[in-house]
Amino acid sequence: MPTLLDSFELKGLKLKNRIVMPPMCQYSVTAKDGKPNDWHFTHYTSRAVGGTGLIIMEMTDVDPDGRITDYDLGLWSDDQIPAFKRIIEACQVYGAKVGIQIAHAGRKAEDAEQPVSSSPIQFSDQYKQPRELTTQEVEEMVQKFEAAFKRAVEAGADTIEIHAAHGYLIHQFHSPLTNNREDAYGEDKARFGVEIVKAARRVMPESMPLIMRISAVEYGEGGYDLDYSIELAKKYQEAGVDMFHVSSGGESTSGPANAGPGYQIDLAEGIKGALNIPTIAVGRMEDPKLSDEAIREGKADLAAVGRGMLRNPFWANEASISLGGEPLTPKPVAAAYSIR
Repeated sequence: MPTLLDSFELKGLKLKNRIVMPPMCQYSVTAKDGKPNDWHFTHYTSRAVGGTGLIIMEMTDVDPDGRITDYDLGLWSDDQIPAFKRIIEACQVYGAKVGIQIAHAGRKAEDAEQPVSSSPIQFSDQYKQPRELTTQEVEEMVQKFEAAFKRAVEAGADTIEIHAAHGYLIHQFHSPLTNNREDAYGEDKARFGVEIVKAARRVMPESMPLIMRISAVEYGEGGYDLDYSIELAKKYQEAGVDMFHVSSGGESTSGPANAGPGYQIDLAEGIKGALNIPTIAVGRMEDPKLSDEAIREGKADLAAVGRGMLRNPFWANEASISLGGEPLTPKPVAAAYSIR
């Protein structure tokens, strides 16, 4: 079986190792224009220098009112493309591949004057009451996603991730807890997500793999289980998803009873086994041995390390050394790891 340090190939995407920097919101767009700035440039390029195989840029929204906060990234305008392109090209110089996570926060858009959702169900007392999208507005939202996907391709992304997890808009549509619509998007709760996947495939090169992040289980009372998410994932796979980034929760204020190291690996394994599709395991994966074992045992194909990389931009390099591999850093810092 492959290891964490082995290369990985999916369609035209070739990774030098199986280490992923998952999307993590920085809330640092001080100009509130959706454009990544110097902070984002340093944040991402430092992880590329540190040896990461795949970097997935943080939640990037298709509409100004689709952001969690006004300090989030966006790709609702062509004017935003150059700032993304600058970061992507710089990361690629160091051998990292770069994806962009495309999303809409839905009812969890904190700074939107009037959040929108699949149904007018408030997330919690700390959030605003959302308005239900009309059927026409849902169709227009799919078009907004498609335009953002096209901009991500133009920015030079190596892959695209659709955010259908953590209680954001696509999740709100495919969850029985938050979708009580009476139109076609309520009758088939996966329809919105399927249309977005098909929109991505319309503008993405065939050689570019499409990733979807999904919450495999919900923690709210009456929330769906792994069997339900597997059926969802089958529909998304048929529509064009090539790999699933498997997380959980986010649809309520409830959380898992135990969020210890690797607590979501079994979920990635479940979807991988049921669909025979590559998966990314995420969730307290910062122990290199744990991440390596998940790959060696065939439970997942890639390992995403969030908190570990926030603490240490060179996490991938340190992981490689701890597992008996070679340093992953460029020549200018190689002396730091020389025994001579």
